[in-house]
Amino acid sequence: MSTGKEFLYGSATGIGSMPHEDVSAALKLIKDNLAQGPHWPQLPKLGGEEGFSRQYLTPLMKLNILGLKKGEAPFFYNMEEDWPEREQEFYQLYLDAQESGESQDRVIKSFAFPRDGARGFYAFLEEDWRSQAGSPLFVKGQISGPLSLGLQITSGEGKAAFYHDSLRDILVKSLALHARFQVRALKKFPLPVIIFIDEPALLSFGQSTYASLSAEEIAASLEEIIYAVQEEGGIAGVHSCSGVDWSILFNLPFEIVNFDAYAYFDSLLVYAEDVESFLQRGGILAWGLVPTSEAIEREDILSLQEKFFHGIERLSRRGVSPELLSKQYLITPSCGTATLSQIQAEKVYRLAAGLQIALEKNNLFKTG
Repeated sequence: MSTGKEFLYGSATGIGSMPHEDVSAALKLIKDNLAQGPHWPQLPKLGGEEGFSRQYLTPLMKLNILGLKKGEAPFFYNMEEDWPEREQEFYQLYLDAQESGESQDRVIKSFAFPRDGARGFYAFLEEDWRSQAGSPLFVKGQISGPLSLGLQITSGEGKAAFYHDSLRDILVKSLALHARFQVRALKKFPLPVIIFIDEPALLSFGQSTYASLSAEEIAASLEEIIYAVQEEGGIAGVHSCSGVDWSILFNLPFEIVNFDAYAYFDSLLVYAEDVESFLQRGGILAWGLVPTSEAIEREDILSLQEKFFHGIERLSRRGVSPELLSKQYLITPSCGTATLSQIQAEKVYRLAAGLQIALEKNNLFKTG
């Protein structure tokens, strides 16, 4: 069965964050190692506005929907007397974005990154990726997930915004509009565009501290962003870097699911039936095999290649097709590299590139 995404099989890309303060150095590392699947670099060391949360909140702050006090979490202004008017203004913009033409373009562009809050993104757009060695197969962007943001942002009463139906809806729709912007911007290259929704907070689901989190609400919030990416012609993926309830992600219309195959591989075994169904309908499993921790110091291409083969064997014993596992895969680092030194980050990217080549040559499970 052809999925139309066979060109992605066996390629490699990055997650997003990097430890650099020099944008050019970050881009060079990507060019030198992930030329087939370059991603724009998120550079949190350049300042607070470049962080995982802040990059996506500026549009809501400009609309006076969100506020920010130094040293505190961002918060919604939903306790203000004129909140209904502010809310109405947001939804009018959202409705305008559903129409085609100039009004839609204007609204979607208003949900773009600020230039001083995503320098890696705008520098990435200035590159001619087609001229890079390795013939790029796609370009990749990323966006913070609604659960991960919704647990960091509070309502005016101080409660996590994700638990507040109307505030969660505003946040999800804002992220969906940003996702549309990002796909459109990256389409300047005549290449397929992949967007990963980064959702590390999915680990919270099922924990006693977060007992009131609903799987249905998490799924619905992600689904709206997935459809926004796909309606713009992008490929929707998800990244979670811990042991989570994978059934939530495998049962959504994601085309790529990225997991930490280095530290949390065992968490996937419980969901083998979901993995098989995902692969059968054409999904691609992105193996985060290259560690983004101190473990990077003791690994090499051979050791990581062995982990890949052993992982396929273990999943196949649970009923997952080894043929599909050995074809419908991507290689990535286990997470972003922002917490590492630049020297360690360089090794992560070299290993990801080397592992991609080694598996292409030595994948013993491929049958044709």
